[in-house]
Amino acid sequence: MEENQRSRFKKVCVFCGSHSGNREVFSDAAIELGNELVKRKIDLVYGGGSVGLMGLISRRVYEGGFHVLGIIPKALMPIELIWGIVWFNLHQISGETVGEVRVVADMHERKAAMAQESEAFIALPGGYGTMEELLEMITWSQLGIHKKTVGILNTDGYYNNLLALFDTGVQEGFIKPGARNIVVSAPTAKELMEKMEEYTPSHKHVASHESWNVEELGAYPGQQSNHQ
Repeated sequence: MEENQRSRFKKVCVFCGSHSGNREVFSDAAIELGNELVKRKIDLVYGGGSVGLMGLISRRVYEGGFHVLGIIPKALMPIELIWGIVWFNLHQISGETVGEVRVVADMHERKAAMAQESEAFIALPGGYGTMEELLEMITWSQLGIHKKTVGILNTDGYYNNLLALFDTGVQEGFIKPGARNIVVSAPTAKELMEKMEEYTPSHKHVASHESWNVEELGAYPGQQSNHQ
């Protein structure tokens, strides 16, 4: 990719947690991915936290001159506003956030908003929440709800066991071989972005993209999405 060439993606959603992990390699990976997004002139959409890997990548993209959108449920919304700077002070989610913050009703609306705002998804190493968000985006791709690329930054083999489980699902007949190709993974941010830039879907969707009500993406019965 040429130095001044824009990426095919304008906005990428990164799933990651409010912890940094026990080893520096994970923090380095978040910064590396932030640098790669800046290099490719890509805006960031993420979960709105300000510490851990969330804080590292959001600050790196923001400092690189690109837009950062944090989407956070009302229950986790900032409880203090000081000089126009949003501070988080809830359990271990604390510190200064950057960029734009959008408050939504709940976790379901947050996920739908993140999906609608983004043209691709990347999961950094993380915990249950990160994995749940990743797996739902994979499932939505399989169903045909979206046609967006889903990437895993497999830092130091963090996701090896999860990727092996996907392979087992294929072997045992629970995942179609074509659907296994929904997931793009690589050990470094540069390699991952290169793969994602070249990715084209090869799996058959369960239902056509047109058959889903995309404006209500992720909405549950009795819940209406406010996103355009």
